[in-house]
Amino acid sequence: MRKTLTLLIIVITLTNCINRQNLNQNVITLDITNWWNAYDKVTSTQDSTLQFKYLDSLYFQKGTVGLDGIRQARNYTPEDYINAINNYPKFWSSIRENTLKANEISSELEDGIKKFKTIYPELKPAKIYFTIGAFRTGGTTIDSLVLIGSEISMADSKTVTSEFPQNLSHLKSHFATNPNEHLVFLNVHEYVHTQQNPRVFNILSLTLYEGVAEFVASKALGVKSPNPQIEFGKKNTERIREVYETEMFYPNNLYKWLDGNAPNEFGMRDLGYYVGYQICENYYNQAENKTEAIKKMIELDYSNETEIEDFIKNANFFSAPLEELYKTFERNRPTVILIKQFENNSQNVSPKIKEITIEFSKPLNGQNTGVDFGDLGQDAFPKGTLNGRHWSENNKSWTIPVELEPNKDYQILISNNFRTEDDIPLKPFLIEFKTGNK
Repeated sequence: MRKTLTLLIIVITLTNCINRQNLNQNVITLDITNWWNAYDKVTSTQDSTLQFKYLDSLYFQKGTVGLDGIRQARNYTPEDYINAINNYPKFWSSIRENTLKANEISSELEDGIKKFKTIYPELKPAKIYFTIGAFRTGGTTIDSLVLIGSEISMADSKTVTSEFPQNLSHLKSHFATNPNEHLVFLNVHEYVHTQQNPRVFNILSLTLYEGVAEFVASKALGVKSPNPQIEFGKKNTERIREVYETEMFYPNNLYKWLDGNAPNEFGMRDLGYYVGYQICENYYNQAENKTEAIKKMIELDYSNETEIEDFIKNANFFSAPLEELYKTFERNRPTVILIKQFENNSQNVSPKIKEITIEFSKPLNGQNTGVDFGDLGQDAFPKGTLNGRHWSENNKSWTIPVELEPNKDYQILISNNFRTEDDIPLKPFLIEFKTGNK
């Protein structure tokens, strides 16, 4: 009897080990171990050649496909890692213990994925890789790989940020939310991305793409989003919607809403997550079949404008149809109204002209960052000193000094990087002309 009981215990123990191994097959943490082995060697010397050698041999060469993926996704270079190691020793010391606990949450992650499958039975398999990056993402995806930047996602309120420069200052407020306590939510969010169709590069599609992942993760796990953008957004919906409706049609505004530190009036980055989340929540609430609603949002075809427009229309989030919002945006854009020295497309402009003045329909912000080459390239752009460029007192005209040659075609592209004080972009305008003999 005793032998039988002992054998039974052994079988149960082996079974549990096998089950644990199967769980861990979908959550890979090898890069964490490799990172700290490399880190200890790198910090043992001040010889830069040796530092790069240790990083390469102990981290990169031993890395998983997940490490390769996150380096590719965020363009991490060896220099990025070495600079991070050398510049932030207090940070690394404070984050080390947290990252080494990655293995302990494998079963929690597996449970989260199972919950996801209950609301989306079509779930395709994906693997989760815990890696160490250089502060450009807490989580992203490539194909069926979930890639976790553990130096961000496993931080907490005790993680030291005093060494960080201004461009990393946003991490202090992020770490204060204890992201290490929300790893399951983060991973399910990223797991949703592995199920979605490819994004299209415009603000609305990118916003919707992130909002789907945030909303589905919340529904799958039955918890509120831990990200402060969602709660903040719900308290400031009307103004956020108003500003977003103006800014979503111009791609250079992207970093005001997603994945950037561009300043905005709200003092909070990544509010595009809220906009996308609220669109999805609205769509879900009005849907009779909730399972089909989840399936629809996950499987949205971002390249199909009609499908996206229908989804947005049914969500009833914006104050007007997208087409009307776009027309309003276009009406409000400033334009080039004339060139002072000659009419555009003139074929006999005097080569003796020493400056060209462009007048606008509205005052602009006084920053001359929007002049560029036309299709004819750099050779067709007038020569002239940069220091002589200047704005009128009312910022309704801009003058550039030029040195023109006889019998030559010229182009100057006044691009949509010219903006008003409230950041509305100019309608692009191509100045084209040809000089005469004298």
